[in-house]
Amino acid sequence: MLVAAVIPVAMSAQAQITTKKMKLEDFPEKITKIVLSGNAFLDGELKAGIKNHWTISPYEFCTLDEFDRLKGSEDYYFLLTVLGQFRKEIEPGIEMLSLVKGGKGSDKNLDKMLEVVTIPLRSADYPSGRELIFLPAIIDIIQSHVLASMEKDIKGYSSLGQYCINIAGADGMSIIISEDDLAEQVSESFIESINNENFKVVCEEEADEMMEAGAANTLVSYTVAPYDAQNGSYCYKMLIDARTHKLYYFRKHKISRNAGSGFLPEDIIRIAGK
Repeated sequence: MLVAAVIPVAMSAQAQITTKKMKLEDFPEKITKIVLSGNAFLDGELKAGIKNHWTISPYEFCTLDEFDRLKGSEDYYFLLTVLGQFRKEIEPGIEMLSLVKGGKGSDKNLDKMLEVVTIPLRSADYPSGRELIFLPAIIDIIQSHVLASMEKDIKGYSSLGQYCINIAGADGMSIIISEDDLAEQVSESFIESINNENFKVVCEEEADEMMEAGAANTLVSYTVAPYDAQNGSYCYKMLIDARTHKLYYFRKHKISRNAGSGFLPEDIIRIAGK
């Protein structure tokens, strides 16, 4: 992923630090270029999601060719899909949605771009289609993170894992887990042992219906992992408020023989409050 650099600037006898919060001060005035991938289906949903949900800056849609021409300019931020590949993976397994800022040197090396936030979107190969249902929420999560990063530096430099603390405020909310979002290590008997009347495991169709309907006071599960996950790949797990799109839970784990793709028993214990 892209890493934001902290750049010391000599000024008088003191060193002035250009923090991420300071770098994002111009965000509301700058145009965010929404980079279309060339995948007609995904691009159509992305366009609709942006038109209906993007509120924190002016935006324009652009092609990948336009992105290549403009990425070296500090006049633009860019929201685009990127491929994530980890050390032990032969090829990228996950597609992510990333918000970055253009700047000098970015035309030669993408690592020079300031990464504002990156969130897993879907499997790079054979995506399930659930990403289209959750895309509006993901767009809102990105915006919420930008606003938080503009307010406090600690938010900007922290990963999305910081939002796990939100689960502590989910008392009384319905927690809906798609059965397809559970790792194989989560047994039926383990789920039956959960003493929480608000915690439910349902079929994927029912979970997605709740998300699409914007069910009130309801958190819905979403996981992203490679289609053919190997040991060393990563799985991302989320709980999102179906109505407000607030991110209540975000964790990742490395896939192994003892930790398959999906929510693990330890996640369920955290979430259900056992």
